[in-house]
Parts: sequence; C-alpha cells; structure tokens
Amino acid sequence: MLKYFFRHRKSKVIIFGFLIFVCILLTTFNPFEKKSFANESISFTVGTEPTFPPLEMPSATGNGLEGFDIDLMNAIGKEVGLNIVFESMPFDGLIPALQSNTIDAAIGGITITPERAKSVRFSSPYFKAGLAIAVQQSNEVIKNYDDLKGKKIAVAIGTTGAIAASKIPNAQVITFDSAVLALQELVNGKVDAVLNDTPVTLYAIKDAGLQKIKIVGTVEEEEYYGIILPNNSDKVALINYGLYEILRNGNYNAIYRKWFSGEPTNLPIIAPSLIASANSSSNNTQNNPNLTNQPLALLLIQKLPQGALVTITLTSFSIFFGLIGGSLIAFGLISRRKILKTILRIYVEFFRGTPMLVQLFIIYFGLPAFFQGIGLSWSLQRFPAAIIALSLNVTAYLAEIIRGGIESIDSGQWEACESLGMNYWQTMKEVILPQAFRRILPPLGNEFITLIKDTSLVAVIGFAELFRQGQLIVATTYQSFAVYITVALVYLCLTTLSSFIFKWTERRLKILN
Repeated sequence: MLKYFFRHRKSKVIIFGFLIFVCILLTTFNPFEKKSFANESISFTVGTEPTFPPLEMPSATGNGLEGFDIDLMNAIGKEVGLNIVFESMPFDGLIPALQSNTIDAAIGGITITPERAKSVRFSSPYFKAGLAIAVQQSNEVIKNYDDLKGKKIAVAIGTTGAIAASKIPNAQVITFDSAVLALQELVNGKVDAVLNDTPVTLYAIKDAGLQKIKIVGTVEEEEYYGIILPNNSDKVALINYGLYEILRNGNYNAIYRKWFSGEPTNLPIIAPSLIASANSSSNNTQNNPNLTNQPLALLLIQKLPQGALVTITLTSFSIFFGLIGGSLIAFGLISRRKILKTILRIYVEFFRGTPMLVQLFIIYFGLPAFFQGIGLSWSLQRFPAAIIALSLNVTAYLAEIIRGGIESIDSGQWEACESLGMNYWQTMKEVILPQAFRRILPPLGNEFITLIKDTSLVAVIGFAELFRQGQLIVATTYQSFAVYITVALVYLCLTTLSSFIFKWTERRLKILN
C-alpha cells in the first residue's frame, strides 16, 4: 500500500510538505533546548550621572562607563535578556527623563524615598548607604550632625544630602549639580561641610586622592538605593527578578567586592521608608487631597520672583561693567598701537571663542585651587565670581559691537572735524559716538537679551538665580514640565520687556534726530 502511495505525485508533495512543516516546528519550538531570558536581547536605555564614583564614572580607558552600578545593571540585563544602553545626564534630570519616557530606567545612587515614589516606580533595594559629613582636615569645630547648625553646607541638588541639610536649623545650604563640585567647594574653603553619600565621599578621599578632606561622622538614617522606572513601566518585575538572580547566584557579591571592601549587607525586598510611608499615606491623603498641587503653586510664587530679581541684578551689573570694558577695548582696537591692539585682540578672541561655562569654572573653581596649590590662600565668593565671568564675556562681544559702530562712521566726518580744529576726543564725543550709539543700539539690545538667558549658567556654582530656583523646586516636587514651563515664561517676560525698552529707546532717538 505504501508502494502505491509513493507512486502518486500528489502524495509525494503532501509528504514532502509535511516533513518541511515538522522541521520548521522543531526549529522554532525545540523541546530539548533550555529556554532563558538570555536568549532574547531587548534594547533598554538606562540614564545615569557619571560623576558619582565608585558607583558610576567614566572608564579609565576612556571608553564608556564603569562602576558598581554599571556592573550591577549589566549583570541584571544579562540575566533577563536586556541589552543595557547607558545614557549620561544630570542627576536632577533623571526623574524628568523617566516621566517623559525618554529613558527606560535610571540608576545612580538614587535613594528610595516616599516623595520620589510618588513620581516613579522603584525596584527592590540593591545597596544600603548613608550620608557622610565631610570637612576640611583643619576643622576641629564640626564633629557630628548637631555641629552643622548655622554652618555653610554644600550638597548635590536633588539628593538626600540636600534634604537632610535643609532640616538643619539656620544652615546655609548651597546646591551644586554634582557631588564632585560640592567637594571641590569644600577643598577651596568656601563652605564648612559637605553632606554626601558615604561611598562617594570615601572614594574621593581614599582612591581619587582628594586632599585636605576628612569624614567626621555620618547621618544615622537607614537608606537604600533603588533602580527607578516610569510609573507605567512593565519591566519592574523583570528588573527585580534579575536582581534576585544575581543575589542568589553570587554575582552581586563578586561585584560588591570589586568596588568596596568587606561584605555586602542583607537587603530587604521593600525599602523600610516605603513601608512606613504606606502605613500613613491614607490619613495624609484624606486630610489634604490637594497635597501635591498646593506646595508647587506656593513654591512658584515664593521662589521664582526671588530668582528673577537675582537674574536682573546679575544682568544689570554685567552689562554695566561690560559697557565700560567694551568701550575701552574698542578704543584700543581702533588705536594705532600694534602691541596694544594685539593684546586686546587675543582677549576678545579668547572670551568669544571659549564657552562661558568653562570661563565660569576657571574663575570660580580653577583659580582658587591654583592659588592654594602654590601656597596662597585665596578664594572668590559666588556673586563676584558670577559678575566677573559674565562681565568679562560680555565685554568681548560689546567691544566688537562698539568698534564696528565707530568704524561704520564715514571717514569724511573725521576729516571735517579735524579741519574745524577739533581734537580726537572732541570728535569722538561730539560727532562719532552719538551717531555710533544709534547704530549699535539694536545689537546692544540683542546682547542684553542674550545675557539675561546666559545668567542661567551661574546655576552650576550654586547661585540661586531664576533657573536654579526652578531646579530646586523640581528637586522637591518632581513636576518638571509645570515648573520649567513657568520658568521659561518668566524668562520670556524679562526678555520681552527688555526688547520693548530698547525699541522704545530707538524710536525716541529717531525723533530727537
């Protein structure tokens, strides 16, 4: 019967097709193959701030990132089949990036707190940490947390160190974008202490060789780090499973010993702070259902006008000194003294050709460290440092604007004034400058408006201008869109008002002409 069946062409086609189907089925669903998450590879973007050694930092080879958190996240990804891709960003931008779904998760010594848990979802704790109190080696006054009352304290923005410092009576808290800058502020002698995560501070002193710093105590709080994900993420259970697996198979212990001395502590499944918060959250919500909206509006009303006033002050001082310096340099650039012109040209090209942010870092952080390195005790406070950096930068631009305005006046007017017996300064004062001023007024207005926006750069040295006030509000409320759009509108009001004043001045000058 089989012999008869195989003689027919149609039967052969059916059997051949059946065999192909079985092969495809066995290839796709191999019952003898051990399936695991690792057989899949899903791209997973993780945000981190690479200025938090030894948890995350640039690789010593200059290629990518390294650190405890980096190794931990890669190990979790390997267990659950996620291809981890790290994206560097500021610490205070991690939660806003998650809320906008720009990244899939974030890691970076992020302490699990009930306030943050309202905006993002936390994984199970992966590290137990605490806060260290760092002071200069010569400091014998501060020995514990209670001694910080009334002191000047540097912290990284949005961290638990900043939260702890805000609770200290009469303390002056200065926020920086990273722990590295806060510790540098302490080295330069501009603050009394730094409140920062213990592992990072220990690494900076012992491994990175940060001199003249010591740890005098810790803040006794039970803190745990967690990986944060968006509220709508479906990967929380997957991340927790991967963390459980590396804890079970010993990979976690190996990673811990690689970056820290000693043995890791036991980790809870849920952070104690979240358990305590869950027990009291229902009562708090019933008592005040608008708990999250009221503080944000109140903070915006209280803080943003203060920041706007600081921004206006910085802009006014900087444009005043810039006009004086720019005029003097412009006169030097049109003089006949070649050495003077060469020196001034170098100045102009340097400050126009380098970022203002770099100039600000050199003036505020670099110069004090340089002078202390050669044995001279010298430092510069934030306000004069900001004014100097902004003024030096705007002077270079205004010098070119004024020089161009002066040289745009027809040379025949110089000759006419000379024939009337007027000297150089009389010609400049009575004839050239009044005409040049009308011509440079539009670019001068543009430079003023640009300077209003550039004042936001001084936030990196802890100066509480308009943008910094917005950052501080976001660090406590985690409502980034509402805060930053309000900050943008305040900037828009300031620049629009400035533009209106300059246009009104132009019209008045035309009428008088």
